[in-house]
Amino acid sequence: MRPALCALAFAGVALQASGFAREVRAQKPEAAHLLIVVGLAGDPEHGELFRKWGTSLADTATAKLGVPKEHVTLLSGDRATREEVTKAFGALASAGEEDTVMIVLFGYGTYANKVAKFNLKGPDMTAADFDALMKRLRSKRVVFVDTASASGPFVEALSGPGRVIVAATRSGAEQFATLFGGPFVDAFAIEAADADRNGRVTVLEAFEYARRQVAASYQREGLMQTEHAVLDDNGDREGTMEPGPQAKDGQSAAVLSLGSSRPQAAPANEKLRALYAERQALERRIESLKLLKSGMDPDKYAAELEKLATELAVKSRQIREAEGGR
Repeated sequence: MRPALCALAFAGVALQASGFAREVRAQKPEAAHLLIVVGLAGDPEHGELFRKWGTSLADTATAKLGVPKEHVTLLSGDRATREEVTKAFGALASAGEEDTVMIVLFGYGTYANKVAKFNLKGPDMTAADFDALMKRLRSKRVVFVDTASASGPFVEALSGPGRVIVAATRSGAEQFATLFGGPFVDAFAIEAADADRNGRVTVLEAFEYARRQVAASYQREGLMQTEHAVLDDNGDREGTMEPGPQAKDGQSAAVLSLGSSRPQAAPANEKLRALYAERQALERRIESLKLLKSGMDPDKYAAELEKLATELAVKSRQIREAEGGR
């Protein structure tokens, strides 16, 4: 073959290879990236719950929802600092435009002098601090969930195109410990939260499930509800307590999810499946009771905690017996 023809043939192959590479990149499925930050707590009891929620969400993401372990970062204890959060956002900056990036905060928040903060070891972080970090992200599918107290002002500060912002409270004035984080985490692992039964739990479905569970917890204890979760995903800086697929807020949240795998299947045995569900409900009631402790009569709290702990022990024994004593 003459040199000119060889050059043309080589160029043709190169163009085909280049086109194939572009096609592969175009067909590359979007990935999910998850950053979990467990901040400070007012006491060891709450701290244990917050750590449990953070660990549970990380485990659910990797073991049940198909999120690669290298895409999940959990900052807790000594690692939950402003410096480490900044580094973690640096890693999230590598996520592509169509990748889903979810940031979830567990812990305590404060609101003073019109500034909301998330409490960390060392300097706390304001909503403005997180906004500066989020502006570095290339992703157009960012979900930011602040489950802490006094988290409402984060909605106005972080709202924007391509962002779904969830806060456990509707304002900075709601400064008591919040229950929202527990059922929000549960939602991604149970079929009950999958409202349309399509095998994946969206951010909107997780929000709605958690909102209902929180309301039920306060009603059960006869307490005035001191937290009202809100969601904003249309960039207008205003959250709503009742988002929906056709509402002003909720349309983006209705299509975004963490991973794509079906939640872990329940035990095949119907009796065992019911026992597991009942035990999980008791565990969540105990967690909620501990978070509501400050607003309850001490004697009532102690009596109800003892009652639930006894029921939980009985339920665990029933499960062991149903599993053949394992």
